[in-house]
Amino acid sequence: MDTIIRSIEQSISTKQQIISNERLLRTIQEVAQVMVNALREGKRILWCGNGGSAADAQHLAAELSGRFYYDRPPLNSEALHCNTSYLTAVANDYGYERIYSRMIDGACRPGDVLVGISTSGNSKNILNAFVKAQELGVITVALTGQDGGAMKEHAGYLINVPSTDTPRIQESHILIGHIICEIVEATLFPKQAQNG
Repeated sequence: MDTIIRSIEQSISTKQQIISNERLLRTIQEVAQVMVNALREGKRILWCGNGGSAADAQHLAAELSGRFYYDRPPLNSEALHCNTSYLTAVANDYGYERIYSRMIDGACRPGDVLVGISTSGNSKNILNAFVKAQELGVITVALTGQDGGAMKEHAGYLINVPSTDTPRIQESHILIGHIICEIVEATLFPKQAQNG
């Protein structure tokens, strides 16, 4: 029972730190608006991560491309790791650290938005993707843990959850991702939001 209570209390504490961090809240709002602007201009929202963060990336991409709170047109959003034939071929032929940067090079255009999710902020394949994205004029958003890791140097927007505990960071990434999806959906489809 103690483990359960402790984990829930730690999760609450992390979220309370987010609420009290005005810079972080402002960045979340800015990222949602950046996505709105990109989608209005016919651009794409792309997501990437590893392990649990890959699952979070796929989850959040689906919230936009499918639906979140209510029925509305689909939005151009996808996770970059869903093509396993591509993933295994590039990992085998070029190295796992290039799986995302190679896809960015082939698929992204200026004004697209790339969201990289990494609790440490040091995932080499996401760092490489951010470097390539910046070369192409793609907007980069990093969802990380407390210090932002190496990704903070290559992120146009840094959302660094104030924790060093991987499960607490991942829980907060989903919360923040859901908030962004809610803002994007309600901003692009306000009538449905009011009637939904």
